[in-house]
Amino acid sequence: MKESVTTKNILMIAFQFPPMSGSSGLLRVLKFCKYLPEFGWTPTVVTADPSMYEQVNAQQLSLIPQGLEVVRAFGLDSKRQLSIYGRYPRFLALPDTSASWSLCAILAALRVMRRKNIEMVFTTFPIATAVWIGLVLHRLTGKPWILDLRDSMTEDNYPRDPATFRVWRWLERLAIKRASLVIFTAHSAIRLYRSRYPELAEDKCLLLPNGYDEEDFVRLQAPRKTLETASRPFQLLHSGLVYPEERDPIPFFRALARLSQESKISSKSLQVNLRAPGFEDKYSEIIQGLGLKDIVNLLPRIPYTQALEEYVASDALLLMQAKNCDHQIPAKAYEYFRLGKPILALTSENGDTASLLRDVGGSTIVNLHDEEAIYLALPRFFSEVESGNHAVPSREAASRFSRRNLSKDLANHLDQLVDSRYLPVVEKPAKGAI
Repeated sequence: MKESVTTKNILMIAFQFPPMSGSSGLLRVLKFCKYLPEFGWTPTVVTADPSMYEQVNAQQLSLIPQGLEVVRAFGLDSKRQLSIYGRYPRFLALPDTSASWSLCAILAALRVMRRKNIEMVFTTFPIATAVWIGLVLHRLTGKPWILDLRDSMTEDNYPRDPATFRVWRWLERLAIKRASLVIFTAHSAIRLYRSRYPELAEDKCLLLPNGYDEEDFVRLQAPRKTLETASRPFQLLHSGLVYPEERDPIPFFRALARLSQESKISSKSLQVNLRAPGFEDKYSEIIQGLGLKDIVNLLPRIPYTQALEEYVASDALLLMQAKNCDHQIPAKAYEYFRLGKPILALTSENGDTASLLRDVGGSTIVNLHDEEAIYLALPRFFSEVESGNHAVPSREAASRFSRRNLSKDLANHLDQLVDSRYLPVVEKPAKGAI
């Protein structure tokens, strides 16, 4: 007879959730919701009404685990829905343009908490309003609060707007103080925050990287080799946003242009596909100016399942991360590992991204900002991949990052927090205090 498992309830506050389109970040909470029930935790999600999303895709709804309760709270995006001729009161966009969502989300969350025996509140950045909601719920109910910080919330020069920076740093400071557990995705992010907040204890920090879901990959099949595919150009793919500073592609474009001018590459030998990179107008002008319009393709956004199929059909995968993001690791890296394809990583050699790539293997690592180094590395990379001599990521090393294993780790820490011996003393908030 199968032993029954006592389940505990966790409330997940996540602005980014299907049918939102255009952010791989929503997969993190989505996959936690999928696998946590296996380990004794039943999630309920409070998210935003789809009207708040700039882009939606109904196909994304198929990613939601069956039986998961999703509560959608009303809100209006300040920039898109509350502006008049592009102008709106500044207070409506603090801490971000989703600020109006907080009131309905807090009320919806409190109703869920009354209806269910919620043991934990879990909120996930990068939407600062979600962090505010988690803080308020913690202070109103006294329930332990898990802050999934992922990327750093503030940097010395980020956010650039001074008012936003002050609000975010104030909110960050409160969050670090009040959260029962703070989750990071990179070792150096933990070091950064423990240096910034010396009172942040080591045992209050949890390293929980991004990952991949094995079930998303098991049905993928490599395309059959035919005379047509054998003669097609080499396919190099980058999927997702290419930020102008954090993933500056211009040195890469210039290196490609030099190789093209020297007839070392052409549209018949190479196609660089940038899927949903954003900033299309800016990059299109640069690509045209460098004479790369037949080699570099700016492609529209597609559903996640189709994106994975495109990964499989590509010959190699491109990763970009600048030095100012040394304590961050692109979420797509873990999916790249699972695919077992050669990776061209344009990133700082001393950052967490490069360290992880070296650990898993299968990558050629070149400084994102070094045009000359990229120019020299590209022909060698293409040649090694085409000849089958380029290493691929270790399947064994990649398996550490399966979403199921990461969810199990999270569940173990949640179980510890439920035990009163591990819970911090919860101060009764003073009247009117946060």
